[in-house]
Amino acid sequence: MAERSRCPRGATPGELRGVKVKCPWCEREGRPADLGEREPLDDPAVTHGICRRHAVEFLRTLPSRSFPGVQLLLVVNPKESTLFEFLQRRFAGVRGVKVIVDRRRAERRRAQQSAPDERRRADRRVRQGEVYALGYTVIRFGGVATR
Repeated sequence: MAERSRCPRGATPGELRGVKVKCPWCEREGRPADLGEREPLDDPAVTHGICRRHAVEFLRTLPSRSFPGVQLLLVVNPKESTLFEFLQRRFAGVRGVKVIVDRRRAERRRAQQSAPDERRRADRRVRQGEVYALGYTVIRFGGVATR
């Protein structure tokens, strides 16, 4: 069975331009804002998305759903038990700071094969922390969750 073309009648793939996606925050800063093109391919309109840099900045302003009330999360390498104990003592009683041990061992999917019905579109870890050579990662959260 032949694959159906997504092109409108009479158009060739090289002639088409899809909806242009731009980051409005980059536009406001005077930076390049083009994020590419999306379907529908026969629509020359402009829509807005958010670039990776501004998404990270925005996420930092949000409170953590996993750690309500925490504004600073210190994730310590499991091999650094002495460091974990030191940080636990140092930040005991400090409001908004939590120290935990990184429990992740490895990727769950062992083989490098694609799952047939992969539903996840991106990494679930939406906040990337600042990794320090001493053996810990700092993740900052914005406002305090009220749940």
